[in-house]
Amino acid sequence: MLKVGLTGGIGAGKSEVSRLLAGYGAVVVDADRIAREVVEPGTPGLAAVVAAFGESVLTPEGGLDRPKLGSIVFADPEKLRILNGIVHPLVGARSAELEAAAGADAIVVHDVPLLAENGLAPLYDLVVVVDAAPATQLTRLTALRGMEESEARARMAAQATREQRLAVATLVIDNDGPLEALEPQVRKVWDELTARAAGPDAGA
Repeated sequence: MLKVGLTGGIGAGKSEVSRLLAGYGAVVVDADRIAREVVEPGTPGLAAVVAAFGESVLTPEGGLDRPKLGSIVFADPEKLRILNGIVHPLVGARSAELEAAAGADAIVVHDVPLLAENGLAPLYDLVVVVDAAPATQLTRLTALRGMEESEARARMAAQATREQRLAVATLVIDNDGPLEALEPQVRKVWDELTARAAGPDAGA
């Protein structure tokens, strides 16, 4: 098994890279998706979030009001730390279950937004960073996702810097350009991953 950490700042295009790698045959463990699952209605995770932040973070239907919670935690580092302390252990446990089920010959790509922030690089055989300039990230968040510029900047500021992410990278995918320039780079990275998975150091 080859364990790969995939990360990138918000708006860098990591989700598209993850989708392409899955199409090539990678087993993708999506930390964001798992983070949503562990706070679904009726879960201990959601109960812990409500205990920490109050029932105002719930929708009328009893689910988690993500925009409301986001506006709280991304404006306050201490509240973000509290939320991460609840969610991250749950995500880690579920990710380990999915990895274990992937099979000995699998290339498992852990799609982890906060890999650099949480010092997780040593958990993987190598780290792939999807890189984009902060100006590119900001444009994508405001133009494509419809975020207010202030919210986009707050979310970017809550993450690692571009330099911090690149410092833990084994392989870098430059996604400052158009979408059609991305796929050939991802294909090249996939070829590198399959070569490493077949080598004597795979899974070391």
